[in-house]
Amino acid sequence: MVTDSSARTVSPTPLPPCRLRRTTATIRLAIAALALGALGGCASTAYLMQAAVGEWHVVHDRRSIIDVIDAPDAPQPLVRELGAVRAARRFASVQLGLPDNDSYRSYVRLHRRYAVWNVVAAPQFSVKPKQWCFPIAGCVAYRGYFHEHAADAFAARLKRRGYDVLVEGVPAYSTLGHLPDPVMSTMMRYGSDELAGMIFHELAHQLLYIPNDSRFDEAFAMTVENTGLKRWLRYRHEPQRIEMFEQLDAADRAFATLLRRTRRRLARLYASGLPHPQMLKHKHAVFAHLATQIHALEQRLQVRTPLYNRWIRQGLNNADLVSVGTYYDCLPGFERLLRREHGDLRRFYAAARRLAHEPKPIRDRALCRS
Repeated sequence: MVTDSSARTVSPTPLPPCRLRRTTATIRLAIAALALGALGGCASTAYLMQAAVGEWHVVHDRRSIIDVIDAPDAPQPLVRELGAVRAARRFASVQLGLPDNDSYRSYVRLHRRYAVWNVVAAPQFSVKPKQWCFPIAGCVAYRGYFHEHAADAFAARLKRRGYDVLVEGVPAYSTLGHLPDPVMSTMMRYGSDELAGMIFHELAHQLLYIPNDSRFDEAFAMTVENTGLKRWLRYRHEPQRIEMFEQLDAADRAFATLLRRTRRRLARLYASGLPHPQMLKHKHAVFAHLATQIHALEQRLQVRTPLYNRWIRQGLNNADLVSVGTYYDCLPGFERLLRREHGDLRRFYAAARRLAHEPKPIRDRALCRS
């Protein structure tokens, strides 16, 4: 996520982190199916039960944002952030046409670093993600766990089966409107702009979600998030923050482009028919070159990418590329669709719904890059 041989020296001052630090920040959980007991298979049952228990604790521990703000012992930084959340939540429904329901009107403190940990996997010689299928949510390119050790254990089993694997902590997830999703403490450390963007993103999933098409779902929600955040900042008369958002968004796209080109290069390699030892050697060379390109692009754009640098330390692999492609492959297509509707979000939603009823190959041709 373009090769750049003219990298500038990184400034000694702190550099802004790319927004892609939370690229894998959403997970669809089929909570309604869990509550109904629609479970199948021992492994599936164990996985869905941990999701049900984890979600029960979230629902049980949440409190109304108004009650949190009015509490005499409430920390003032939290009161300010939740005040901004309430304003952004109203804006989402009134100005962006997003669902006006009980989601993001409550708050829950989670005593862990992330809301869930996502596991993404791809075969050793493929840039197509492994998928898992569940009731209601359909097939998705990740599995989410409420406990890091459970995600790590599942990832280890996949690695023993020969998969490339990514485990990534994420700050928020959506129940797609089946339950009133709260604002989580894990969402708060990203700043008020990112917090508003996450709320817009997750509400967009409640507005439109297609089972079995993660690329469509995530790119639609990212389009709503990005458009909504710029309109939110304009509404609040904060042009400098709009400029910062646009700079970081442009950097995100440059890295996404680099990873997409690498993914295409690997797809050609994996389809080449080379003996596996030779293919593995070439694969390692491609990822080594990608690491060099990432560092060069960081210097040229004067940003730092904690997410990508962590991936480099852990060893870049196919799953890393897959996770970014899920969010960015169809994004330009949705943005074209929004422009075609002259920026009118309600007309954009209607156009996206019409596409959602088309067969997947037609949707992909209209919106998505391979």
